[in-house]
Amino acid sequence: MKSEGSRERGYTVEALAKGLRILALFSERRSSLRLTEIVALTGLPMPTAFRLVATLEGEGYLERLPDGAVRPSAAVLTLGFAALRGLDLVQTSSVILNELFTATRQTVNLGVLSLDRVVYIARLQSDTVLVTANVTVGTTLPAIVTSMGKVLLAFMPQAELTKHISATSFGGPWGPNALRTLPALEKELARIRSAGFAVQDEELASGLRSIAAPVRQNDGRVVAAVNVAVPAREFTVNDLRKRVRDPLLAACAQISRRLGAPA
Repeated sequence: MKSEGSRERGYTVEALAKGLRILALFSERRSSLRLTEIVALTGLPMPTAFRLVATLEGEGYLERLPDGAVRPSAAVLTLGFAALRGLDLVQTSSVILNELFTATRQTVNLGVLSLDRVVYIARLQSDTVLVTANVTVGTTLPAIVTSMGKVLLAFMPQAELTKHISATSFGGPWGPNALRTLPALEKELARIRSAGFAVQDEELASGLRSIAAPVRQNDGRVVAAVNVAVPAREFTVNDLRKRVRDPLLAACAQISRRLGAPA
């Protein structure tokens, strides 16, 4: 009979484990490594180490330096902080999100940014069937075609925007009103900063609209967004502004106060 430990080892993905061991090599004192150093530290064969490093680089978790060495990219930190931040946010906001759901009777989401995508960390789904019915906690969607994503991008320092958004961010079979260029996105983000909220009007998919507002932490930075998603057949953009915007803004302000944001 196999022990519990041997059963657990049988479920592991060895290539993933090796890749994680490579990422774990980096530290404050060892901020970059050459391939030969990775081979020496891990004991991996050179071809295996080469493939793993190439994969991590291709997925955006390692970046190549001019001297040929590699180091962890911002993506590693982004994913980690998003997860940790998300745990506290969900606990802090759960009651308020439920109150918003009760007030609107529409789907309510809480999300954070990871690279050019929004990570859904809480979701209260209404009885109304939406085209995004398969979205669950942990789902990621492109930031540029979601109301939460546009809010998070809008309140980001301008220098950071190009680190999150590239030409590849605009690809995909999205809705009829999806933004397709960086200049168009920048104009939309300026409007969002001025208004304090974002509307998604059939940009993610036909038949779906949503409205989102920012959540701020104690230093005033936007760390998350909340949206209310509705079927386009029942809500116009004006309906979102008249019927949903105020309770949404009030909920986000309340969550922000709980996070210590200035009033």
